[in-house]
Parts: sequence; structure tokens; C-alpha cells
Amino acid sequence: MDTAIQNYARTLALRSPDHYRVGPFTVRHNPGWELKFANYAIPDQGAEPTARDIADLVAAFREHDRMPRLEFLPAWAPAVEPVLLAAGFTEENRAPVMACSPDGLLPPKPVDGLRVAEPVTDAEFASAAAVQHTGFGGEGGPDDGEIAWLRGATAGGGVSALATLDGRPAGAGGCSAPVDGIGELAGLAVADAFRRRGVGAALSAWLTRTAFDRGFGTVWLEPGGPDVERLYASIGYRRTGEKLNISLDPA
Repeated sequence: MDTAIQNYARTLALRSPDHYRVGPFTVRHNPGWELKFANYAIPDQGAEPTARDIADLVAAFREHDRMPRLEFLPAWAPAVEPVLLAAGFTEENRAPVMACSPDGLLPPKPVDGLRVAEPVTDAEFASAAAVQHTGFGGEGGPDDGEIAWLRGATAGGGVSALATLDGRPAGAGGCSAPVDGIGELAGLAVADAFRRRGVGAALSAWLTRTAFDRGFGTVWLEPGGPDVERLYASIGYRRTGEKLNISLDPA
């Protein structure tokens, strides 16, 4: 499963319109969204980069005004991490990777007054992106890249969602277009006023079920911490491995 998940991520990066290649790396670049999680490199399977390859990769990130950063499963390319550490990169974390199949999805606890649906209008997409923007620590309103990500998920065969509770935007997230039947649940955020009320579990389950209804065979994700991992486990997601997130601080 881990190889299939990493191949999914690399294939999606290669399909992104603004990606570029540097040595044995594919860089997923988002010109309209500076968020570090939207801009990162993935090594080729079994890559054995040289110090020069890493220097060229760092220079490319700097040229594009982005933090040099990689996301990958260490078993996919075991030789990469030591070279990155030698070049001054620092491990952000080793995040668990979780996956769910159609027969493993569990129903969440019902939340009175909660409605989850795919955004349709410009206002709905803007509301969903605003929840994500503030949920991930942003200030002010969402930028074009955040709105485009939600629109792109839906248009590309994936799923996007806006959850409202008593008519107020409460949560948002998406499941990106599948590759060989595998998709990623990402960008899940719940507004501060609605946390710890079951919104996250209900929203995640809706996105996952909708993805399965559209033909996905597996949905995977990277939880943001132990509490979030427990949330996903409650609706049927199980650990399959870990992903390394590693970056180089600005010079």
C-alpha cells in the first residue's frame, strides 16, 4: 500500500500544471499559494541524489520564492534522507499514513443541524476556502490558490465539501482526483467555534463515502497529530506506514 500511495503522490505532482523537475526530484509548485504544504518535492523511486542534486533543488525552490521542502515515504527512496540531513535539512515530523477502503468505513456520530454538501456557487467555494485558510493559521481572507484547490478537486474527479452547522460555515475539505483508484483526503479544517462537536469526523466520513461512491478503491491521509489520528481511526482509517516531512529553513 505504501508504494501505491507514494506513486499516487508523485503521479499527481507530475500532472500538476506548474510542476518542474530538478535532478531525481519532481517539485509540486503552486504559484498562487505560498503555503508550505502546497509546495514540496518528491524523489523518484530509489533515487540516490548527490550533494549537487540537493544544492540544485534548494536553488530552484529559492528561485520560485518557496521554502525548500520534501514530502515522501522513506522506504520509497532510502538514500535521500541522509543526503538531505547532510545538506542542513531538518525533519519537521514523521507523520503516520492512514488509509481506508470501502468495507472499512464506519459511520460517524450524528451531529444535529449539520449539513455537508459539495460547494457549487462562488460564495460556497469562498466560504469553504475561508474555513481552510483560518483553520491552517492564515490571517485575513483566502487567496486564489486555496479556492482553486477546492475547485480543482471537484473538476478533476475528486470531491470537495463545505459543512455548515445551523447555517454557518463549520468545516471544509477535499479528496483529490484518484490515481489508479487511490485518492488523498486533505485540507480538512474545522472552524474554531465548531471544534470538538463531531464536525470533523462527520465531514471526513462524508468525503470518504462520496469518494467511494465515485469509484475510489482507497482513500489515504496524513493526520496532523494524535487527536486527529484518533478521529480518523473512529471512522475506519488505519495506519499503513509513515511519511517524512523535511525542510530547510530560509537562509
